Amino acid sequence: MNITQEKTGNLNAVVKIKIAPADYSAKVEKAIKDQAKKAQLPGFRKGMVPAAHIKKMYGKSILVEEVNNLLNDTLSNYITEQKLEILGQPLPQMDDAREFKWDNTDEFEFDYELGLAPAFDVNISPKDKFTQYVVKADQETLESRIKNIRRSYGKMTNPEVAAEGDVLYAELVQLGTDGSVFEGGISNTATIRLDLIKDKKVLKSLVGLKKDDVVTVDIQTVFEDTAAIAKALNISEEDAADLKSNFQLTVKNVNRLEESDLNQEFFDKLFGEGTVTDEAGFRTKIQEEVESMFTQDAERKLSNDIYEALLEKHSFDLPDEFLRRWLKATNEKLTDEELAEGYDDFAKNLKWTLIENKIIKDNSIEIKYEDVVAAAKAKLDAQFRMYSPSPLPEDQLAQYAVQFLQDKENANRTFEEVKAAKTFEQIKTIVTLDQKDIDYDKFVELDKK
Repeated sequence: MNITQEKTGNLNAVVKIKIAPADYSAKVEKAIKDQAKKAQLPGFRKGMVPAAHIKKMYGKSILVEEVNNLLNDTLSNYITEQKLEILGQPLPQMDDAREFKWDNTDEFEFDYELGLAPAFDVNISPKDKFTQYVVKADQETLESRIKNIRRSYGKMTNPEVAAEGDVLYAELVQLGTDGSVFEGGISNTATIRLDLIKDKKVLKSLVGLKKDDVVTVDIQTVFEDTAAIAKALNISEEDAADLKSNFQLTVKNVNRLEESDLNQEFFDKLFGEGTVTDEAGFRTKIQEEVESMFTQDAERKLSNDIYEALLEKHSFDLPDEFLRRWLKATNEKLTDEELAEGYDDFAKNLKWTLIENKIIKDNSIEIKYEDVVAAAKAKLDAQFRMYSPSPLPEDQLAQYAVQFLQDKENANRTFEEVKAAKTFEQIKTIVTLDQKDIDYDKFVELDKK
C-alpha cells in the first residue's frame, strides 16, 4: 500500500491511496470463508456452502465492501498518524477515466481532498477589556414575580363580578352583518384571560360582567393572536386570520385565582420549614432568585461580547470552497441559495469553534462526565423552578439528569454547553472585567442593541 499527500493550497491537500492485491486479498478470502460458514442456500446444509460457490455468487460485492473498509481505516489512521487537523470530512475525487475490473487482481488508486484547519495563536491579555454588568431587580419586576408565585399557590374562586386578571368561561357565537346570530356560523365555548387583552377599551367592556351577561365583541381584539383565536373557536389558523365577524359573548362563569396569604405555611412550602419566617425574608429570597436569573442574562451578554471581540481580533482564512462542496455533499437537500445565505454564519461559528478548541488545548482544560451531569442537573433545576421555587430533592434531580443524558442529542448539547462555559471561564481569568451596576429595564434596552 502506498499513501502520499500533495498540498494543493495553503488549506487544501489531496491524499492518494494506492492499494495492491496483496493489501486486500487475505481480507477478501477471510470474508468469503466467514460468509460460507453462515450462508443458508438451497441444496446446502447451513455452514457447508463451499467458499468457491460464495465467491462466484457474492465475490464482487464482498471485494467492494472490503476495499471500502480498508480505505476508510487507512485514511483515518493516516490522518491521525500525520496529526492532520481537518475540517469537515475527506471528499473522494471522482475520476471517470479510471475503470476497475473488481476481479481480485486490480490495483486501485483513490484520491481524497482534505480541507485543513488554519494554524494560528490565540492572543488574549488583560489589555482586552469587557464590561460585566450586575443587573438589579426593579420594583415592578419584583412585584410581578411575587404576584405570580402567590397565584401559583393560591386557590380558584368564582366571584360574581369579573375584575382585571380574572378568566371568563364564555360561549362565543358568530354574528351576521346585521348583528343577529349567523345561522350555521361558528360557535364554541372558550376561556378568555382578561390579563392578556391589550386593548383597554375592550378590557373595560369585559370587566364588571357577571354570569349570564351577554355582550358583542370583535374576536380579533379579545385574543392575543391568530393561534389563540383558532384554539378558542376550534378552527384552523388560516380561517382565524381571515375572520372579521363580531361574536356574541355569553358569560358562563367567572374564575379568579386568589393569591396565597403571606403566612408561615406558604413560606414553608416555598423554601422549607423555618427557612423564611416573615414577609421581609420572603421578599429578600424572591429578589435573590430574580437577580440570579438576571445574572444568567448578564453572563450571556458578556459571553457574546467576548465572542464578537475575539472573532474580530483573530482573523484567519478557511478552505471556503472545499467547505462549500462538503456541505453540499453531506446535505443533499441543501440548495445553492440556502448555501449562499447560510455560509457566512456557518464559517463564523466554525472559526469560533477553532478558537475555542485552541484555548482548551493550550490550557489543558478537561471536560469530565461529572461536569456534564452537574450541568444537566442545573438546567433541569432551573426548569422546575420556573413553576415552583421549591427545589427538587437531590436524589430525584440526579435521577432526572441521568435520564435526560441518555438521549444522545441532549448529551451532546450539554457537553457543548459545558465546553463553552469552561472556555469563557478561562478567558475571563485573563481579560480585564469592569463590573457595572445597571437597572433591569436599562439592561434590556442595552441588550437589544
